[in-house]
Amino acid sequence: MRPGRGYRPARAGSVVGMGFVREERAALAATLGEVGPDAPTLCAGWTARDLAAHLVLREGRPDAMPGILLPPLRGYTARVQDRIAAGDFDALRDKIRTGPPWYSPFRLVDEQANLTEYVVHHEDVRRGGADWSPREISDSLAKALWKAAGAVAKIGYRGIGVPVRLERTGGGIHTVGRGDGEPVVIRGEPMELLLHAFGRDAVSVTFDGPADAIAAVESAKRGF
Repeated sequence: MRPGRGYRPARAGSVVGMGFVREERAALAATLGEVGPDAPTLCAGWTARDLAAHLVLREGRPDAMPGILLPPLRGYTARVQDRIAAGDFDALRDKIRTGPPWYSPFRLVDEQANLTEYVVHHEDVRRGGADWSPREISDSLAKALWKAAGAVAKIGYRGIGVPVRLERTGGGIHTVGRGDGEPVVIRGEPMELLLHAFGRDAVSVTFDGPADAIAAVESAKRGF
């Protein structure tokens, strides 16, 4: 299945985790088991099963992975993903939990390449329904996600035409975007700011600044 309009690839390879990816894999696998294969996600058109298949394809099918980002190859990638999704759901969860297969290039860079991938997609599953709330995370993970938010925001808010300032609850500022005038200030916890920069709207943040500039930020196609 092709990703819907709400899909944004969750990647920020320049951010290095500190042992968080293994925990996030296990947490995502557990959440998938709780919600079931047919649960909605924030990736429009994708169920939990589709999202799980996407992650398994990304790490285990290097022949099909380029189509995640390259439009001419998306048809092949979609067909492969559909075949993966048709398999046993618990087996998909196990593959997510155990990590990349031995032949996958991601096996060598799991922490570097997958921290935001798994955090964002875990929240895509958690927040797919109407009843969700931010989860509590450790201070060390929050620090890593705050660093990631700064890197992602440089791309996520590009081309909007207004300056954007991310303000972390408790202290910390990332200023990104180009444009004249008063910046749009987005305030929240690191995970919420990261998710917004990736294009997710099911987030707990507040906005401050000119109304027209805020509207431009909220309506923009954020993410990669």
